[in-house]
Amino acid sequence: MSDEPAIARRKADHLEVAASGRADFARSTLLEHVHLVHQALPELALADIDLSTELLGKRLAAPLVITGMTGGTGDAAAVNRDLARAAQAAGVAFGVGSQRAMAEHPELAASYQVRDVAPDVVLIGNVGAVQALTMGPAAVIELATRIGADALAIHLNPGQELIQPGGDRDFRGIVDAIRRIVSDAKVPVVVKETGCGLSREAARALISAGVTTVDTAGAGGTSWIAVEAIRAEAEASAGAAALGQELWDWGVPTAVSIVACARAGLTTIASGGLRTGYDAARALALGARAAGMAAPILRAQRAGGYDGARAALERVIESLRSICLLSGCRTPADLARAPRHLGAPLRSYLDDLGLGPAPGGAR
Repeated sequence: MSDEPAIARRKADHLEVAASGRADFARSTLLEHVHLVHQALPELALADIDLSTELLGKRLAAPLVITGMTGGTGDAAAVNRDLARAAQAAGVAFGVGSQRAMAEHPELAASYQVRDVAPDVVLIGNVGAVQALTMGPAAVIELATRIGADALAIHLNPGQELIQPGGDRDFRGIVDAIRRIVSDAKVPVVVKETGCGLSREAARALISAGVTTVDTAGAGGTSWIAVEAIRAEAEASAGAAALGQELWDWGVPTAVSIVACARAGLTTIASGGLRTGYDAARALALGARAAGMAAPILRAQRAGGYDGARAALERVIESLRSICLLSGCRTPADLARAPRHLGAPLRSYLDDLGLGPAPGGAR
């Protein structure tokens, strides 16, 4: 029997399933219903486009974040280092996966250490909200400090936990725990979902806790409920697998979550099923400050290592630059004011939740 900690084996399972695409949502992010209007006379050169963006008190070369995915295994260490190097080269931000494994098993800390290969990257630590409540602010902040993080993400994942055998079942006290961490932390705190999205009500609760930056991680990309359902099937946990199958597509679509958070006044990182530069542009048009990607960059790394991850980032950045020009926008922020049309499914969803009329320059 392996001496590897159970949490490390779970992290390895998570990485394999997420990379495989087997746990993708069946329904969409609704971002495909954001249609930017082509400008045949942009009066811009491609070289005029400035993608640089401020996020978490730092300047990025482009408004992109490789969002937190992994840590806690030898394979995860190699992935994190490749992705951090790619982020460093592209001038974008990078987040590690949940540091719970590092907190429970200090010998796994090396799988989160990337500063030696990415000294300038905007680095985001990561811990689960329930663990943050249990550990207390000082221990949570120390996890971020130990990897030299520029910011700390607190992740919310009640859907995933309910499917995971032995997962958390009590989510009381989370808002107060976040409030105390925000108060004590010397670095910015980001609160992020993990694939089910943030609603308008969640955005308001986070604002009451002093949070200013969120990561939507909306429905439409990788379903972590599905990841746990697949794991439960493999472990012959029939009840968990059945519940996971039933709730596979649960969550707030990414496009809706972006509008809910941006309208609430939160600096919004849009993630959850973004796959291309066009998806990133659509998210920025809805009010996001930056776009987050996980699965597409992970899959590129799995196929081609560091070079594959870097090439994937470069494609996204060049696509975003081209779309800015074709939309007549000199900067990513200008996309939020650019003319666009929202398709009926997204418009209807926003209206039903009281988030209409359509944002920005929508027609």
